[in-house]
Amino acid sequence: METRPDPDTASAEPRRLSRRVRRRVPGVASLPESLAIERAASLEVRWILPGQLEASMAEWFDRFPAVAEFQEDAYLLEPRLPGISVKIRSGRAFEVKTYGSSLGILDTAGRARGHMESWQKCSFPVAPLSKVGEGPAGWTLVRKKRRISQFLVADGRIRSVLAGRGEEPRCAVELTEVRLRDESWWTLGFEATGPTSLLQSHLEATAALVFVCDLPEGIELGTESSMSYVQWLRLGYGRTARSSK
Repeated sequence: METRPDPDTASAEPRRLSRRVRRRVPGVASLPESLAIERAASLEVRWILPGQLEASMAEWFDRFPAVAEFQEDAYLLEPRLPGISVKIRSGRAFEVKTYGSSLGILDTAGRARGHMESWQKCSFPVAPLSKVGEGPAGWTLVRKKRRISQFLVADGRIRSVLAGRGEEPRCAVELTEVRLRDESWWTLGFEATGPTSLLQSHLEATAALVFVCDLPEGIELGTESSMSYVQWLRLGYGRTARSSK
């Protein structure tokens, strides 16, 4: 099994998560302990590639019904929190994701190979923070134009449905145009949610359906471009001060 050691995704103890985040993330210590927190387990695979999204890739993805949305997410890169991803989603939700483990490589008959990563997510609504990602040190703003399709697996069959917050186990697939300062990127991501015992089978079934057609010519999705958003940003693309430029 192919694995990759990553000091930034070391497992964090969930019971100590709230205390660690409150102590080290600016502005969070004052939040009340009684917040209604949503929790979810997920299994994810993502590829992030440089440049503009090609029309042929968008056409390939449009085989399935999708919902389009635009959002701005602010990611916290400093202070560094190993094994934890902290972001403010669209200025409305504070989200903390704790890395669990690697479940190996998703391999779809040679069409795509990516790292399957398990995460635990906690989120709660917040009032918008002023100029997050633009002024306060440590935050980086990422603008996303997303197409999202969702897939349900039931009775051994898989079907695509419009995106939504249903209770059924499902796998969301997104094709996203990303803007980071003056740089253009794009990403294809899979996120399975529901009972942990079903996450891998649901993700693999969804990937098998999505990748039943060949990718457009010139598009390659390999393990070298497979990573989470926070891993991508910590490679240096989103640092508030980049000494290399």
